[in-house]
Amino acid sequence: MSNNPSIKPIEIKISTVVAVLAILHDADLASLDGALRELTGDDAEYFDNEFAVLDLGALDLAERAIDWAALIALFKSYRLNPVAVRHAPVDMHAEIVAHELSIDVVARPRQEAPQAAPAEAVVIVPVEPVEPVAAPAPAPAARPEWSGSMIIDTPVRAGQRIYARGCDLILMATVNNGAEVIADGSIHAYAPLRGRALAGASGNANARIFAVSMEPELVSIAGMYRTFEDGFPAELAHKAVQVRLVGDRIDLLALNSTK
Repeated sequence: MSNNPSIKPIEIKISTVVAVLAILHDADLASLDGALRELTGDDAEYFDNEFAVLDLGALDLAERAIDWAALIALFKSYRLNPVAVRHAPVDMHAEIVAHELSIDVVARPRQEAPQAAPAEAVVIVPVEPVEPVAAPAPAPAARPEWSGSMIIDTPVRAGQRIYARGCDLILMATVNNGAEVIADGSIHAYAPLRGRALAGASGNANARIFAVSMEPELVSIAGMYRTFEDGFPAELAHKAVQVRLVGDRIDLLALNSTK
C-alpha cells in the first residue's frame, strides 16, 4: 500500500482502443488460413496480439454460415484477438454476442470534410498481402480535425457501439441499456439516453453530454467517468440534463440551470 494517502491504489479512465480491421471477402476457413499465412509469411511475431474488428460487409452471407468459434480460433492462432464485428445483419447479432464479441456500428458524419487518417490498421482478407500499419494514437489532449456532426436516426441497441470520430454525435432515437455511444466532441441526445455515453474521447475536456431524458448507466468526459449502479439521481432522472467536466469531477446539471 502506498504511504501517500492522496494516491489511489488504482485509477481507471475510459479510453478508445485501436484495432486491426479485418475485411472478410470469404468465410471459408481454409481460404482465410491460406491468406493469413501468405500475409504473415509464417512469421509468428507478425501480429502482436492486437485487437481485431471483423468486417462482414463484403461477404455474401446467404451462401455460407459462419463458424464463429472456429473463425475466432483461427485469428487467435495468428495473434489477432477478435473483439467486435462490423456490418453484421441484425439476425446474426445474438449469435455474435453469444461468442463474446461486440457489435461495432460505424456511421459517417452527415457533413463531409477532410478527415484525419483513422487510427486503425486495416487487413483485407483474402486479397494481395498488404502489411497493416497502425497510425499513432492521438496525444491525450489533442483535438482531432473536426468534421461536422454524425447523426444517428435509429435506436442504438444493447451490444452496439457507435463512435463519432473527430466530431459531435447527434442521437435522434433511444440509446438502450447495454449500448455504448462515443464521440470525440459532445453528445446530443434528443431521445432517452441510457447505456454508456463517452464524450471528449480523444481528451477534449470541454466536451459535454446533453440529453432530453437522461437515464445512463455511465457517463464519461475526457476519460473521467461516473457510474450509476444505484440509478441516476432522482431529481434529474428522465429530465433534460447536461453533463460537464469541472476539474476532475463529473457535474450533472439541469439544462435550464444557470450555474
